[in-house]
Amino acid sequence: MQTSRVPAAIEALLAILRARPALDEVAIVDGPTAVNLTSRRRIHIGWSPAGESAVGLEQEFASAGARLRDESFAIACYAESRGGDKDMAFRRSDVFTLVGEVEQALRGTDAAPEAPTLNGTVLWSELTAGDLTQSHSEGAICGLAFTVACRARI
Repeated sequence: MQTSRVPAAIEALLAILRARPALDEVAIVDGPTAVNLTSRRRIHIGWSPAGESAVGLEQEFASAGARLRDESFAIACYAESRGGDKDMAFRRSDVFTLVGEVEQALRGTDAAPEAPTLNGTVLWSELTAGDLTQSHSEGAICGLAFTVACRARI
């Protein structure tokens, strides 16, 4: 019996993003990095530099009889664009392009009707919140922490 859809949702989100042609040159990272990444463009799933929690979740019984449970959860994510230059406008635009690709991946289309369900792992998912950071450290760095919110039935 499943106790949560969180593990399946994270795996599905990683697979969906890694399969997107527009993200071929982007490191799609599961959680935090264990090593220093050299990739100048990356998206972390299940991690944000400002957060303590990879995923916040809540569950409750779906109805009387306690047979099914509804689960709501928010996956912490982080996109980053960095370069050796000082062009902050380019990095800011690039990091929003990366997050835009995540948002597009979660939208249902005729070609991908299951996209909002993370290929059937949840009832729906959506990009909900963001927090932009900018800094100069050996060049311009823009990061965008964002949340993918999901609803599931277990």
